[in-house]
Amino acid sequence: MAGKAPRGNPVPVSDIATGILDPVLRKRAGISIGLVQAWEEIVGPRLAGRSRPEKIQWPRRPGFSGAGGDDPFEPAMLVIACEGGAALALQHETSEIIGRVNAYLGFSAIGRIRLVQKPVAEAQKPKPKIRALSEAEKSRVDHVTGGIEDDGLRQSLARLGATVLGTRKP
Repeated sequence: MAGKAPRGNPVPVSDIATGILDPVLRKRAGISIGLVQAWEEIVGPRLAGRSRPEKIQWPRRPGFSGAGGDDPFEPAMLVIACEGGAALALQHETSEIIGRVNAYLGFSAIGRIRLVQKPVAEAQKPKPKIRALSEAEKSRVDHVTGGIEDDGLRQSLARLGATVLGTRKP
């Protein structure tokens, strides 16, 4: 039984990635991946493509010993990266965004927003050119996918295999 994958319900890759990335984002940027994923719901689709939450900056607490409860809570500042055109719209909706982020987080964590103008949309990488497969590669794809009963699944996997092999050098 060693070396076999455990049986059970499949787990979405996003759940695995979230489990890995969330601690890194929290440590480096003070932000959770859940906030990044929910960004479109928070600011709406019009602004989500032109902005993104970058980090949460918590205020320094001088003299905080960590033991007492006499230190008052101070809300953090959410740093949002945005493109120039979105900055004005975000600025006008600042109080609403703060309210939505706090509602998402479950407490009044954010008190201010700072906008940082920079390109947000990822540059479109050119699609790799897919070469024609050799007869040996075609038969390999057919052999691997031949035992799949569902026609749609077999065709999809055959296209995937052809794409993967077609992007490799012969």
